[in-house]
Amino acid sequence: MTIQILEGRTALVTGGARGIGAAIVRRLHDLGAGVVITDLLDAEGEALAAALGQRALFVHHDVGDEAAWQAAVAAAVERFGALHVLVNNAGVYQPGAVEDTSVATFEWMVRVNQTGTFLGMKHVLAPMKAAGGGSIVNISSIAGMVGFPGACAYVGTKWAVRGMTKTAAVEFAPHRIRVNSVHPGFIDTPMLAGNSDEANAAGIAATPLKRVGQPDDIAAAVAYLAADGASFITGTELVVDGGYVL
Repeated sequence: MTIQILEGRTALVTGGARGIGAAIVRRLHDLGAGVVITDLLDAEGEALAAALGQRALFVHHDVGDEAAWQAAVAAAVERFGALHVLVNNAGVYQPGAVEDTSVATFEWMVRVNQTGTFLGMKHVLAPMKAAGGGSIVNISSIAGMVGFPGACAYVGTKWAVRGMTKTAAVEFAPHRIRVNSVHPGFIDTPMLAGNSDEANAAGIAATPLKRVGQPDDIAAAVAYLAADGASFITGTELVVDGGYVL
């Protein structure tokens, strides 16, 4: 039997319709939280919310749009009465060398990965203050810890998420709001399809545990940071990568 360590709390998970996001949604729901699933994938998001039942709500949400953030947060508070946990998981990835990356592609990744995270932290601050505190978990990447050739835009945004996390942790601490980042390694999700088979094989070979990670590995890390067991942890990076970054 799962201990309901998040009972009575509400979590909003961006990019929650599939992959790592859906695993996080299921884990937080299993732990007793009400979950707000946000994504652009309406059919998948609605299906997940329906499968989870009354403690789940799907909201169509473009994380790069400030008005969409205001609407998503308002929907969460209207449905569940408060907001205690935010997981900024939505992200996009398209590899490309510096000289081959268009400004449009660069700005797209910044808008989703970086601006989306900023807007999420900005707009959950008020309801979390009203709730007496909370936990924000920003999903970065091992690309926010080390450089990867052929991924300048993505790496830049994931380092930015790491830096914004540390700044927000200091700013939000007086309100009992903790802010941490999680840094996945090579995880078995559709995002890996953006790499060549050779690049993925090399990444797994360089991972000391010699396997690809699973979405549930990331969900477990997020659940830890969301709950009271991590009440003295803020502004830190939790790297979940099988030892890739050492």
